[in-house]
Amino acid sequence: MVFRQSCIYGPRQFGVEDQGWAAHFVIAAVLGRPITIYGDGKQVRDMLYVDDLIAAYMSALERIDQVSGQIYNIGGGPENTLSIWAEFGPLLERLLDRQITVRYGDWRPGDQPVYISDITKAERELGWRPQVSVQEGIKRLVAWIREHREVFVK
Repeated sequence: MVFRQSCIYGPRQFGVEDQGWAAHFVIAAVLGRPITIYGDGKQVRDMLYVDDLIAAYMSALERIDQVSGQIYNIGGGPENTLSIWAEFGPLLERLLDRQITVRYGDWRPGDQPVYISDITKAERELGWRPQVSVQEGIKRLVAWIREHREVFVK
């Protein structure tokens, strides 16, 4: 069985700009570090909270004989999409109760304007679908980073 995972985020993630961007943005915003948005910030991604990823694995393990050799897209799907700054930025500002200044850079080669996982096969065959909304997941991530701020200070 193979899971093709996308835009996983949650506690204990030490995001970097090009991998783990949600955690990267939250860590930078909480610590007052600079944030660079590449392109116009309207790029759309589906997002999957780590607890939902674990639930997908558990569901697959329960059905391992039926799903062996199959490939599944595991992501937030259409219901858990967010533009990387046009929507994520205002959500983060509401959670932090302050405005966040960002700078913009050129589009990066190979960056996709839209990526949304088709999770219908996982829903049908694994009986799985994400349970944690983007808003709730980001709220949890912000709280965890605030609680563990010292881990991110160098």
